[in-house]
Amino acid sequence: MEDRSIYRRLHHGADLTYFDVAVEQTDLCVGACRDLSREAMALVTECRETLTRWIRGHEDFLKALEPLDTPPGAPPLVKSMYRGARAAGVGPMAAVAGTVAQAVGEGLLAYSPNVIVENGGDIYLAGDRDRTIGIYAGASPLSNKIGVKIKADQQPLGICTSSGTVGHSLSFGKADAVMVISPDGALADAVATAAANRIQTPEDIQSALDFVSVIPGITGAAAVAGGKMGAWGAIELCRL
Repeated sequence: MEDRSIYRRLHHGADLTYFDVAVEQTDLCVGACRDLSREAMALVTECRETLTRWIRGHEDFLKALEPLDTPPGAPPLVKSMYRGARAAGVGPMAAVAGTVAQAVGEGLLAYSPNVIVENGGDIYLAGDRDRTIGIYAGASPLSNKIGVKIKADQQPLGICTSSGTVGHSLSFGKADAVMVISPDGALADAVATAAANRIQTPEDIQSALDFVSVIPGITGAAAVAGGKMGAWGAIELCRL
């Protein structure tokens, strides 16, 4: 998939070993100090088994487009999705990619001090080095030209991007890219989806950023639509 290969070029670190891990629909690119494919595969499998068991007994969790109350007995992975979706005003599955990326990344920190996990454009980043993450915005003239600098003292961090023009994820907007940053990957993913839903034209960028700015736990955001871009919060943009 062309979009996926582009995503994976946007967070390459020369100091890391990169490897892919795929289990059914979950397809990750992981950077670590060495090849941890076996460990990552076990973590992905555990995440998928947890989600599959939960969905079997809670069909609304899979299909809802609005927040749901968290039922008793929900495992921590699932609780984070309910919580992030509630804060953003979307359904829990809007948080799945960021949630899985963070769960896998946190598990791999036992083996590697620096970890990057990318899941369809949603990233979990942890380590002791500054990084630059590029923004892929499809056909926008700004695509692949702007990056976000992430300092070591900001990590660990979820960096999640949603788009109405790139990829196959459900979006009700026409943003080329909305990137949201938070220590909580589920929250970043859900809020990126909700913010992207609010952008139909470049003139909607400011209102989308205003929406993001009042959500507790979000530290920064950037939005691209056509040839326009806006940013809010603790986010340092740079030219690529």
